[in-house]
Amino acid sequence: MSSSPMPSPSSALPSSSSPLPSPFAASLPIPHSRSTVIAELRAAGCVFAEDEAELLLSTARTADELAAMVERRVIGLPLEQVVGWAEFYGLRVTVDPGVFVPRRRTEFLVGQAVGLSLRAAERTGRPPVVVDLCCGSGAVGAVLADALGRVELYAADIEPAAVRCARRNVVPAGGEVYEGDLFDALPTGLRGRIDVLVANVPYVPTEEVGLLPPEAREYEPLVALDGGADGLDVLRRVTAAAPQWLAPGGHLLVETSERQARQAVEAFTRNGLLPTVTDSEELYATVIIGTRPTEGNAIAGRHNKQEVAGTS
Repeated sequence: MSSSPMPSPSSALPSSSSPLPSPFAASLPIPHSRSTVIAELRAAGCVFAEDEAELLLSTARTADELAAMVERRVIGLPLEQVVGWAEFYGLRVTVDPGVFVPRRRTEFLVGQAVGLSLRAAERTGRPPVVVDLCCGSGAVGAVLADALGRVELYAADIEPAAVRCARRNVVPAGGEVYEGDLFDALPTGLRGRIDVLVANVPYVPTEEVGLLPPEAREYEPLVALDGGADGLDVLRRVTAAAPQWLAPGGHLLVETSERQARQAVEAFTRNGLLPTVTDSEELYATVIIGTRPTEGNAIAGRHNKQEVAGTS
């Protein structure tokens, strides 16, 4: 979920090159010319007006469709909701109107989850059991399925629109999608079996939601943004229940902000998870990984705590 009032680069914009113009673009009538589209987007405050114009021109199939897309973008809809997809971790994922748009920074969390899932498969000799909780569009789950190949994948969200969208991304990849509040949505047979649990929880403090870019606060569901008074309400709920659902040695991964990391780590530790904090300066991303102890790493964790206590 969105981590700060600062907007992130639009995820639908290709990371390396602009899309090729649509074949009909050169012969568009003057009201829909490339220069006019760019001017309208600039006037609306779109920072990447030229790139967005090229994307709209390459996506629209008719002049009327282009005009409708430009209008929706000008009034503030996220670009990804306008074109109907986002590029995420090299994969094009469907993004419906009213659904949380996957952020580029979350690609860092996905990279961590891929590595942990592969190690779980090596350790157990079977496809990893992976859950995408608070899945939104299902982008994280879809990418994990694409990257891992063999995976037992589940996703869940409380928002009906998100669930419908996630099914379009996750089910073709072989996963299952459920609707409900956090773990209440999941099949009970997953208890104690999850190798990698990715929970992209909302973590914007309530008082800071109003500082988010208009395209987020007006066109994405509040439940996907508002994390409560300090932004960590949902994270605390997830960490409290996660140990019951994780397999021994399984991992919970959440994204948070750098300034919230210390409090988040306390929640992990309080609920018996061994936390590791990792970050990416390039993507301005902070991820906390909590591991359910096995007998061996539980002893190591207690030993580390004693060392910390002895030096304080």
